[in-house]
Amino acid sequence: MSKKVLFCATVDVHFRAFHLPFMRWFKEQGWEVHVAANGNTELPYVDRKINLPIQRSPLQWNNLKAYHELKAIMNRESYEIVHCHTPMGGMLARLAAREARKHGTKVIYTAHGFHFCKGAPLLNWLVYYPIEKILSHFTDCLITINEEDYALAVTRGFKALRIEHVHGVGVNTDRFRPFDDIHKQEIRLKLGYEPDDFLMFYAAEFNKNKNQQVLIEALAMIKDECPNARLLLAGEGVLQAKCSDLAKRLGVSDKVDFLGYRNDIDQILPMCDIAVASSIREGLPVNIMEAMASGLPIIACDNRGHRELVSNHKNGWILEQNDSHGLADKIKLLIRDQDLRLQLGKSGREIMEQTYAIHEVLNEKCSIYTDFMGGRENVKWATQ
Repeated sequence: MSKKVLFCATVDVHFRAFHLPFMRWFKEQGWEVHVAANGNTELPYVDRKINLPIQRSPLQWNNLKAYHELKAIMNRESYEIVHCHTPMGGMLARLAAREARKHGTKVIYTAHGFHFCKGAPLLNWLVYYPIEKILSHFTDCLITINEEDYALAVTRGFKALRIEHVHGVGVNTDRFRPFDDIHKQEIRLKLGYEPDDFLMFYAAEFNKNKNQQVLIEALAMIKDECPNARLLLAGEGVLQAKCSDLAKRLGVSDKVDFLGYRNDIDQILPMCDIAVASSIREGLPVNIMEAMASGLPIIACDNRGHRELVSNHKNGWILEQNDSHGLADKIKLLIRDQDLRLQLGKSGREIMEQTYAIHEVLNEKCSIYTDFMGGRENVKWATQ
């Protein structure tokens, strides 16, 4: 009988977006892979898909139902490893696995950016910090994806049996890579852009945290001096209409393109000149990693995830939050200096290849998984 691993999160699209390589790795080891989450998304490498009524809000009664279902499943299936993600998925899975842990199940939890962190609202500390600290008692391995969260978990005495730092979920450096000039211009023309347009890109949901307004304000400051500057915003969300209205009020509606949800980011990024990021909080942002892998310099507002990836004058700049004037100044600098753009972009690409490429992160995770498998004999390690 093959050994079994359970992946758990709030919604199943989380796994399609970030974890398929790790599921495939388990299949290559001969393991049976189960997934428990809300949703009906079809996932490859999965032997059993369990649709649970998990809700993002902890105050929903459906979460109690999901907890009981999850507990029954864990006790019945005798999983060797449970790897849980997202705040609610992580909370319910660790609570539900308490009895299973007594019979040998190992519980791994990846914190994709603690909701409490330096600069976070006091309410986040009052609510999320005690929850995560209590749940650490029911965790065999806590994985953090940035240095700040790792240091916080260690210094604050989280009681997980192991605390590890892994470099995010990895980025596919074969899929996300720079284009040569000819290919770059071909894609631009195909998507309706001119060769001399200066294209700035940001992919994020339109919500309060992602803060796209500051990017629109910066664009308005340079519209006369840099008439070819364009801001490309991919994503959807409740604040999209508000951002569109702001662009109209500031006279840049013809320079801001709202792209909506896109599944061709790997084609859009390499045709752009720079990537910008305005979010207030991040764990370790995949959108920045993909931009760096595509050879773009980064101008980002200060938060722990951006600081982890961007070094001033090396692959871009970190600016104070809501500093639209600073953003405008750095954008103008990069518009004027193509050599600097290329230098910063090349450095960012090298950082991704050396540390954050999917095969590098997969091997970091494999090392943790195999420790809980009882040994490293006959394990197939990831290759690029």
